[in-house]
Amino acid sequence: MTQHNPLPSPAVGELFRAAFRAHPAGVAIVTAAGPDGPVGLTASSVASVAVDPPTLAFSVTGGRSASVIAAAQSIVVHLVGADQLELARAFANPAAPRFTEDMDWEVLPTGEPLLREAQWALRCDIIHRAPLGSSVLLAAAVQDIRANSDASAPLVYHNREFHTLLENVPVPG
Repeated sequence: MTQHNPLPSPAVGELFRAAFRAHPAGVAIVTAAGPDGPVGLTASSVASVAVDPPTLAFSVTGGRSASVIAAAQSIVVHLVGADQLELARAFANPAAPRFTEDMDWEVLPTGEPLLREAQWALRCDIIHRAPLGSSVLLAAAVQDIRANSDASAPLVYHNREFHTLLENVPVPG
């Protein structure tokens, strides 16, 4: 007979959230072409999975942008630094305007939106989707990488705030 583990108590969920709020994560903006125009969101769950072949993974939860990204065939994952803080904030706020004339962006020949000021832009094909609770875990094979020659201090997300590693203090705002 197979023994099933009981569902974790609500306290485990709260402790899980607290543990990951205390765990700093890099900041990325994920973009995709949608049926009604480009979409994007800020993500702190992006992780390197393999080098051969180059593969990354991240998760999305709820919202229109997340739904479009979860269903997309291809995306661009923009790894951003402290100089792109306002861009990260704009894509983190569902009510903020995105892909405005003030944002330096273009549509790639393959159809995905590219944010030109990002330190790194990794154009990827989604190769696996795994629904997990209210989230979808996506694995993506990297097809192309663009580097921006402008160096920027690292930007991390920690305890629900953006921080730079050089100053070790929260970025105001």
